Amino acid sequence: MDMDFDFFAALRRMKAPETEPQSAPQAKSTPPPAIPTRVSAAGLALIKRFEGCARARADGRFEAYPDPATGGAPWTIGWGATGRGIGPGTVWTQAECDARLERDLERFARDVARAIGQAPTSQAQFDALVSFHYNTGAIARATLTRLHKAGDHAGAAAEFGKWVNAAGKRMAGLVRRRAAEAALYLAAA
Repeated sequence: MDMDFDFFAALRRMKAPETEPQSAPQAKSTPPPAIPTRVSAAGLALIKRFEGCARARADGRFEAYPDPATGGAPWTIGWGATGRGIGPGTVWTQAECDARLERDLERFARDVARAIGQAPTSQAQFDALVSFHYNTGAIARATLTRLHKAGDHAGAAAEFGKWVNAAGKRMAGLVRRRAAEAALYLAAA
């Protein structure tokens, strides 16, 4: 046996190095899903389906028309555009109608995003809310917004059906639109 061999020194060299105590595994924090900020193709299709680019003239341009419920104000043109400078005699090209819709939807999407804050919202829900707001302008005061923020999606969906009157009259077109919006809203709830 080799006398120069130090058994205890060899054992110390073989011993595993001390490691720091293992802490409990940290739960990975998953960031909340991003809230949509733009209308998707499905939302745009829904809005276009109900707004229609109406009153096309023989020359391919579009003229303003009175509100179907009031027979007057607000005057509308293209894809449901209303506001200053739109009235009897207003005529736009298809490009002007499309450009106005794009600008309006950016603004209405910002309004919806501001109204719902950080409430979890699917793209389908966002699209339905933008369509509703584009038609009513009521996202900030509607009960459906409060219910959405509270996570009561069934309750919020039921609220769409309450917004079917214009100028005190029940409008068949609004009944169909609200049913489509509610269906889209619930599609991914």
